[in-house]
Amino acid sequence: MRIAIASDHAATDLKAELREWLIEQGHDVADLGPEPGVSVDYPDYGYKLASVVADGTAERGIALCGSGIGISIAVNRNPKIRCAMVSEPLSAALAREHNDANCIAMGARLTGSDMAKACVTAFLTTEFADADDSSGRHHRRVDKLSNLPAGN
Repeated sequence: MRIAIASDHAATDLKAELREWLIEQGHDVADLGPEPGVSVDYPDYGYKLASVVADGTAERGIALCGSGIGISIAVNRNPKIRCAMVSEPLSAALAREHNDANCIAMGARLTGSDMAKACVTAFLTTEFADADDSSGRHHRRVDKLSNLPAGN
C-alpha cells in the first residue's frame, strides 16, 4: 500500500520508527517531513499530507504531532479527507469500518510506539463496511461528510 506519513517536530522520532516498520511490512512509504531537530508548524505538514492522499498519490495517510489534535484538524480541512484521531486499535478499526477514514492522527506524547503500531495495523487492515454497497448506511453518512447541506 502507498502510505504518506508526516509530523511536526514533536513526533519525528515516532514518525521515523513507524516509517521503517511500515517499509519492513512491505509498504511504499512517503515521508513528507520534517527532519528531526527543526521546529515546524503542524498545519503545514497536515496540509501536505492531506494533499497527497486527496490527489491519490498515497492511498492512506498517518499524521503525527505532540497530541495528535492539531495535525488532525489541519488534515481534515481538505474535503476529500476523513482523518480520525486514534489512541488504540478499536478506534482505528472503527474509523475505517464506519467512516472510511483515509488518514489517522496520533499524538507522540500520548501514544507509545507499540500502541501506535497496533493502531496503524488496525487502520491498514480494516475494510470499509459499505465498500461494495453505495446505498449502505455508512456510505450515505460518509458522503455527507464531504457534501455540506445548502446554507451551511
